[in-house]
Amino acid sequence: MACIYIETFGCQMNEADSQEIIDRASAAGYEVTSDPSAASVVVLNTCTVRDSAERRAYGRMAHLRALKTGDSRVKLIVCGCLAEQDRDRMRLRAPYLDGVFGTSDVARLGEQLAAWRPGFEDFSEASEARALLRLGGEADCIAGAFSHLRAFVTVQRGCSYYCTYCIVPHVRGRFDHRSLADVLTDVRAKVSLGAREITLVGQTVNAYREPARGADFADLLERVAALEGLDRLGFLTSHPKDFTEKLVRTLGALARLNPRFHLPVQSGSNAVLRRMNRKYTIEEYLEKVAAFRSYCPSWALSTDLIVGFPGESEADFEATLELCERVGFAQAFMFVYSPRRGTPAARWEQIPSDVGGERLRRLATVVDRSVRGWHDRKVGTTVRALVKGPSRKDASKLALKTSDNVTVVAPAPICSETALAERPWLDVSVSQAHVWGCSGTVAGGAERYDGPAIPFAVSPLFDIVSLVRS
Repeated sequence: MACIYIETFGCQMNEADSQEIIDRASAAGYEVTSDPSAASVVVLNTCTVRDSAERRAYGRMAHLRALKTGDSRVKLIVCGCLAEQDRDRMRLRAPYLDGVFGTSDVARLGEQLAAWRPGFEDFSEASEARALLRLGGEADCIAGAFSHLRAFVTVQRGCSYYCTYCIVPHVRGRFDHRSLADVLTDVRAKVSLGAREITLVGQTVNAYREPARGADFADLLERVAALEGLDRLGFLTSHPKDFTEKLVRTLGALARLNPRFHLPVQSGSNAVLRRMNRKYTIEEYLEKVAAFRSYCPSWALSTDLIVGFPGESEADFEATLELCERVGFAQAFMFVYSPRRGTPAARWEQIPSDVGGERLRRLATVVDRSVRGWHDRKVGTTVRALVKGPSRKDASKLALKTSDNVTVVAPAPICSETALAERPWLDVSVSQAHVWGCSGTVAGGAERYDGPAIPFAVSPLFDIVSLVRS
């Protein structure tokens, strides 16, 4: 039997690409597995946005080489941004790879999978060496009873803004917007396969312009949100430059939109923003936040933040702390600046790593207070959240995501995964808040986001114990 295993590193663009790879593999006759040692084809979809992601990817390649050592029939391939950037270097550094596919090579990768498929007819007869391997997943892998519930649909590839720290335009190219018709076709297909939540993705998604007729991102949201069978709709990631009043009016008017807006600010200092080539000032950013909150007062606002950027002074960093205190983000992705080969900022004088690390810790203290405050609001309420699967830290519990992107963990109801996937919107009574999310107990499950929740069956053992106690 031909099986494919795929690990995804990095952003939602890579997640969307991984889903497309899985779709092409399934059409060619592959089954998806969450166990790399059971796979006939192993795919690493890589990221190069930070040095740590690059090092992780090369380390994982070396780790998974053991599969090929155990069974020479296994195909190990690498795709994504690092493959695009390091195509020639990667072949020299990892000559055991069976294929290196860049960011625009998804179709070619699908063709290669189809060509390999006939050679895996007897692959279920695993070699003893491969069967003895136990190689756990390092990153998100697409498999399991709940993977179909969330789907990513790409609306735009590449970016034309060339922030001085960012490698994306160099590995994904300039803006390439898909037609509105193609996006709608993809969303319908995902919904027909059981997706309850669709996320539209692009490097700068709100810069979208329909190639033929010029429809903008607000127009696209209206068309997608009107599709029959869609439960919830989200999007990532926006740029402050392309934030318009038309867009924010649309956000406030569409009931199917997830109440979460991700608007990366990166720094609270105008001087740093200029060096980053971000194309807005803090004053303009705050004006956009005010407009957003006037139309969407109950929505979560999240952001990205970079500290230790070349030339960042203590005063610049203090401005970032002040901004975070003032705005009160519901979530923030925080990073110490990481030089990327081929970008302008990599050639500038760097901030010492210990200074960057210390600033990150101080920033986290400030941001965590507002994040915890957002989570505290949910204590004592019942939230509806979409199941992701077993919690990574405790398999007896479920991990779920609310529509405003808060992680919720709760003891799993006693039912099969199939039954849970049929009623994947769980009502959770929140009892505790944490910086990472919330915890509570499952009250019931619904088939659709706006449908009634039905309690899950109580286990017979629980019934017996209850009767004895009564």
